[in-house]
Amino acid sequence: MHNDVLDSLTDYPFDRLRALLGDMTPPEGWAPIHMQIGEPKHPAPGFIAPLLTRDMSEWGRYPPPNGLADLREAIADWLTARYDLPAGMVDPTRHIAIVAGTREALFMAALLAVPGAKNGTRPAVLMPNPFYQVYVGATALAGGEAVYVPAGPETRFQPDLAAVADSDLNRTALAYLNTPANPQGSVASLAQLKAAVSLARERDFVLAVDECYSEIYTGDKPPGLFDACRELGGADPFQNTLVFHSLSKRSNMPGLRSGFVAGDSELIRRLLRLRQYGGAQVPLPIMNASAALWRDEAHVMASRDLYRQKFDLALDMLDGAFGATRPGGGFYLWLDVGDSETAAKRLWAEAGLRVLPGAYLARDNDNGTNPGAAYIRLALVHDLDTTREAMNRLLNTLGIQGRTA
Repeated sequence: MHNDVLDSLTDYPFDRLRALLGDMTPPEGWAPIHMQIGEPKHPAPGFIAPLLTRDMSEWGRYPPPNGLADLREAIADWLTARYDLPAGMVDPTRHIAIVAGTREALFMAALLAVPGAKNGTRPAVLMPNPFYQVYVGATALAGGEAVYVPAGPETRFQPDLAAVADSDLNRTALAYLNTPANPQGSVASLAQLKAAVSLARERDFVLAVDECYSEIYTGDKPPGLFDACRELGGADPFQNTLVFHSLSKRSNMPGLRSGFVAGDSELIRRLLRLRQYGGAQVPLPIMNASAALWRDEAHVMASRDLYRQKFDLALDMLDGAFGATRPGGGFYLWLDVGDSETAAKRLWAEAGLRVLPGAYLARDNDNGTNPGAAYIRLALVHDLDTTREAMNRLLNTLGIQGRTA
């Protein structure tokens, strides 16, 4: 009496973590520090609250199917400035879909792109390994077969799509890329992005690039899909591509549930049609607030500087322990602790530090090894003092000599 595909999915990572830790509790007197979930805790921009309550009657209206023109124009302007695009390259009426956070949209990408069969066989969906869990669930429920592309240290934590077997490329309907990547923080180069776009067009599949962490970086600004589309040009520069952006990480507003998808106009048209049946539009007051957020960079720069300070502190304290390095983007530390589940249990039971085992963010590669099994993921979303305390607890519990701070 249910969709049996659900039985093929493993529990979500945070459910698995709760099961792993069971009834273990932190030591008495130790305040728990939760670093297992990527929930930004920087203050929200102060100008948002008045926009959400400016016209309370807007909460009583259904929003238009593709949102407000003003919001789409704000997004088009942001994309043009962020990726140095020619004026008019992004058409707000054809190239942008407003979505209630990108998690839903990333899920719907599989329902959009995966046909009943491709070239006479079950469609494949490529994804990096490790990966964001939504990719797997979306693939299964759309009837596709997940093909996990290694994204470990041997490939600088980004998948090499060109290394995928020709037989799999021949049946690929969709490929997910994540840059900056969750959990590793790796960034795809412009050359890698251009190669991925070219491959998608050559093999006629949809390239879905998840860039939700694109504005959190402490070094060089990461390139993105639209940089590649600009460089490649052509009559339809966005052909076969979709990019996903959100205000959750960029603007510290995960509860706002506001994002967008941009790219191939025909794919956007079909996504909007799909969403009419199975999705929900962003409420009007939230769209007004979202437009203001996309037009403001000051709060993004301030937040980025806070993340830089936390990475500076954490990496100085770790002093190379667990292979710690500065990621290209995002706010995670991806640390090699040898056995992720054992480390997660010890850190919670002995130090009240809650982290996510990397094994829960990956599947076994062809060689039978889980590329996340040795790693833990820590989200640097707290303030500086909490970050300092967390690093001290990590080093003391796992017995690695770092720096004192």
